[in-house]
Formats: sequence, structure tokens, C-alpha cells
Amino acid sequence: MTRPAVLITGASSGIGAATARLCAEAGWDVGIGFRSERAGAETTAEAVETAGGRAVLLQGDVADPAGIEAVYAGFDAAFPVMSGLVNNAGIVDVSARLDEMSPERIARMMTVNVTGAMLVAQGAVKRMSTRHGGKGGAIVNISSVAAKIGSPGLFVDYAASKGAIDTFTRGLALEVAGEGIRVNGVRPGMIYTPIHAKGGYADRPKELAHTIPMQRIGEPEEIGEAVLWLLSDKASYATGTTFDVSGGR
Repeated sequence: MTRPAVLITGASSGIGAATARLCAEAGWDVGIGFRSERAGAETTAEAVETAGGRAVLLQGDVADPAGIEAVYAGFDAAFPVMSGLVNNAGIVDVSARLDEMSPERIARMMTVNVTGAMLVAQGAVKRMSTRHGGKGGAIVNISSVAAKIGSPGLFVDYAASKGAIDTFTRGLALEVAGEGIRVNGVRPGMIYTPIHAKGGYADRPKELAHTIPMQRIGEPEEIGEAVLWLLSDKASYATGTTFDVSGGR
């Protein structure tokens, strides 16, 4: 039987990389979306292939519609049918108050985390919706518990972008529920990923572990397991919901 194929954006490290490996172990082939970290994407591809899946590297910036088109062109050339999307690519910035943020920072945050995610999902709908001749499938949008707590004094722009993703998840789910596509989200809490270092706060998980009810930081695989369930037929009656995987935070 042909293995189902899933596109995972931002799959060169962290949650995306862990999810790619878990998907391969569960019987999926994986399109590995990445912007610039080719070495990380290649490492993810090796893990996918070791787990028995087929991996295809797909380079493109989700902030650029042409980059998204390039990713999908590569995906379509590699896989006959699309069955899933994990909308994981996103950015954070250094800690700052709103009154310290430049307009350019805020605009880029929304372009990558919101507009980019919506355009990637648009491409998936065009390929999976029965309205467009597709066979159905599942979309999982990666949000953040920041959408609920607001992240004051740190990155309210990032939190706001993830709040938008939560609303988008619900709206798109209802829009395509009758077209064979399920749309859900996952809100990770504090997870050991490179995103903290990219935000200039590499030790943040270690320093703030005590603020989490479970008293520990999560692992990327713990998010990946939730994503995998939502992609699978085991979640066949779940759509329009966003799950917290945050240690109680």
C-alpha cells in the first residue's frame, strides 16, 4: 500500500523534527519543509529514513508566497497525494515590551506566524479537499500556550500571532469539515527547542521550570505524539479544537 504523505514546515529542528520522525515510525512519508537550516533538515531526513519513511527536503520561506509555492511544487513532484499538513514553521524575537518593538518586528512576526501559516494551509486545502478533487486529510496547526497567557514583558507580538492561529484553526475547521479535512491545533507549553536561543533566552526553560505545575520542561516528542494522534484516523471525530500540551501551564 502507498504510505500517506505529510508536509511538516519548520522541520529542521525541535518539534518539527521530532514530529517528522514519529510520523515516519507510524507509516507516513514526510516532506521536510525548512527555510535555511539545511544541515538540520538533512538530519531530520536521515531520522525519517531510518524509521522506514521516505523523506524529501523542501526549501522555502513561508514569509514569501513564492517560497510556499516552491515547497508545494517539490511536494507534488515527490508524492502523488497529500494526506496531512503540520503547520509548524514560526519565529520568535528577543524579549521586549510592546513599546520597545519596531513596526518591522511586529510586521514580520505576523507575516511568518499568521499569514505564512494561512497560505501554507491554503495549499493543503487545495490538495486535500474533496471540493478540489482531493481525498481528504488532516491539518494540525502549532500554536502556543502563549496565546492564552499573553506573554507580557516578553513577546506579546508572538502571543498575539498564536492567538490568531487558534482562531484560524477553529474557523478553517468549520469551513472544510464537510470536505474531508479535519483541522486541529496543539498549544505547546515550554519545550526544549532551539527557539529559546533564537529569542536570546537560551536558559529560559531551565530558569522557569519551577513555574510549571508539573515542575519540568516538555520534550519535542511529547508535542509530536499529540500531533501524530490528530493526524491519524484515531482522531477521526476531532476537528476545530486546540489541545494544550503544557504541563498544566
